[in-house]
Parts: sequence; structure tokens; C-alpha cells
Amino acid sequence: MRVAAYARVSTTRQAQAQGIEQQLDRLRAAAAERGWDLDDQHVYRDDGYSGARIGRPGLDRLRDHAALAELDIVLVTAPDRLARNYVHQVLLIDELAARGCQVEFVDRLRAGTLLPWTTVPFGYRLDPERPRRADAARTEPGEAALVAQLFDWYLEPQATVYRLARRLTDLGVPTLRGGPRWNVASVRGILRNPAYAGRALSNRTQAAPARGRKSAMLPARPGVSHAPRPEEDWIAVPVPPIVSEEAFAQVQAKLDANQQGAARNTRHEYLLRALP
Repeated sequence: MRVAAYARVSTTRQAQAQGIEQQLDRLRAAAAERGWDLDDQHVYRDDGYSGARIGRPGLDRLRDHAALAELDIVLVTAPDRLARNYVHQVLLIDELAARGCQVEFVDRLRAGTLLPWTTVPFGYRLDPERPRRADAARTEPGEAALVAQLFDWYLEPQATVYRLARRLTDLGVPTLRGGPRWNVASVRGILRNPAYAGRALSNRTQAAPARGRKSAMLPARPGVSHAPRPEEDWIAVPVPPIVSEEAFAQVQAKLDANQQGAARNTRHEYLLRALP
């Protein structure tokens, strides 16, 4: 695992309260806890640079090395160390991910105050002045009502995800992107999202060495994939619930049962299988 660390402070006041060396100490400790070697050449720092701008010497070197496919993961204490602006945070995370480098925040999400969302789930709205604050998130009444209705519909005896998608399409309900036709993946994504029961979950996966090349167009190199973390390592950030915990659990049980049934039904025996 090729690990990097990024730390930043912008003002003298910040440097006194949360010095860059303290950030790096936490990042080195986090890497050691995970059994990762953090080479000094992959420690990137910006002393005295504002997080309001993306152009910073340390961050530029990090992005350059990620573009050369030299990194699998970069550790940062908190999102505002990477960038002050939420849009800039998302752009940087997406850019690095496209280069095979995952960003992992090791600090403030544990406090349960920062939202892990890069895409806001259907039914929620964020405060534009505080887009990462969970206590500023709110539900959008019309969309929230549709989400609650989907959970109720799915618990009907003969309901399936396919039938729910067909029902929404027939009713003329716009899709998440404003289109006319709902698909199974969109409906299942809503039914599986724990945010609707009041828990925005993060830290559910961790970087792991990839087993194979993702694409013939990418360079042959040790890649990175994402493996599930133990449930006790997940970080739950409270958000306004749209459905009850009981209803969410019932829907998950039905989805699991239907998925297992579908897997059994796809095992076919072919008459000519034994022939050479």
C-alpha cells in the first residue's frame, strides 16, 4: 500500500492552536495503526497557505504524484485541511480517486458532526453556508414523502424493486435526475440508504490492494480497491430521519431475502452441459 499524508495550516493563529506537526503526528499514528508504511517523500505539507485556493505547493506535488499513479491512499486529518470550500473538496477527492488514490479523513468524522456525503441523497437539502454540518441538514418535504411512500410500498406482500420502479414510471414521477423512467438500481439505492433512518454512514470501506488491472488502458501497476470495514468501525453521523428504524430494518430483511431467492433462481442446469 503506497500511502501519503497531507497537512495544512494557513494562519499564525491556526499554527498555534493546531500546528502542522500535530496534524502530521496524528496522520503518522493513523498509518501505523493500519499497518501502513508512510515514507517521508510522500508527506505533503502546506505551511501558511489558505485552504480557500486549490493552488498550493504541497497539494500540487500530491496531485502530480497521484497523476503518475504513485499513490494508493492519502490520509488527511479533516476535510477542511484539504480545502475550505465544499465544492473544492469534492473536486479534489474525485480527481484523486480517478487516479486510483483514495482520500481518507482520520479525524473529525469521529465526532459525528461532519457529513460524509459528496452527493446529497434524494430527499435532503444542505445549508449552502455550512454544507458539511449534519445539524444544518434538512429534509425536502415533497421528496421525503416520496421516499417514505417507497418504503411503505415495498413492504406490501407482492412488491418488488422492479414493480416499484415501474409504478413510479407509470405515475409520471420524475427520476432523481429528472428523467421519465425509473430503474431498479435507483429504487434499490434509496431503499438501501441508512440515511433515511437517520444515520449517514462513513468509513464503511478501506483501501486494499487491487486483485487485477481495472482496465487495459490503465498502466500495469499495483492498484487499489475497496474492502469492507468491520461494522464497529463505521462512523454514524445523525441526520433527520424520514422512515423509522423498524421500517428500515424490515425493508433490509426483505431486500436480503429477495436477493438470496434471485441468486438461487439463476442457477440453471443445462441438458448439454456434460457433453465435450
